[in-house]
Amino acid sequence: MRFTERELTSAMEGAAKSVLATQDKGVRKGRRSADEAWAALTPYQRYQMLDGIGGQILAALVALPDVEVRAGSRPSFTEEQVSAAVEEQLGTSARGVRGKVLLKARVTLVQLALSHVPPRADPDALIVPDHL
Repeated sequence: MRFTERELTSAMEGAAKSVLATQDKGVRKGRRSADEAWAALTPYQRYQMLDGIGGQILAALVALPDVEVRAGSRPSFTEEQVSAAVEEQLGTSARGVRGKVLLKARVTLVQLALSHVPPRADPDALIVPDHL
């Protein structure tokens, strides 16, 4: 699938915030939101989190099949398509019980990232300023 840079960034940040929400005690207890926890991280901590998640799901996001996406909507994939893309990236490490657990966790993480992809903008609605 061909995602724009903005779509991939939004997907990665959304997945990272969701993972952070499960790890942060303040978010779990309802004392602060995931966005507040994300803002409290240093830039290096954010990089580490995005790097770790990106290493797990970025290749699977790119390996998803091309689908037609209308303006104002998000790309949608079946669970089989996501599972096939993740399994292709995992290769031989997806065997056995550990492999099945890893596959299910990565599929869930990719679906979580896909849920944070913003709707596609209408290319005909872009307005270019006159000074350009």
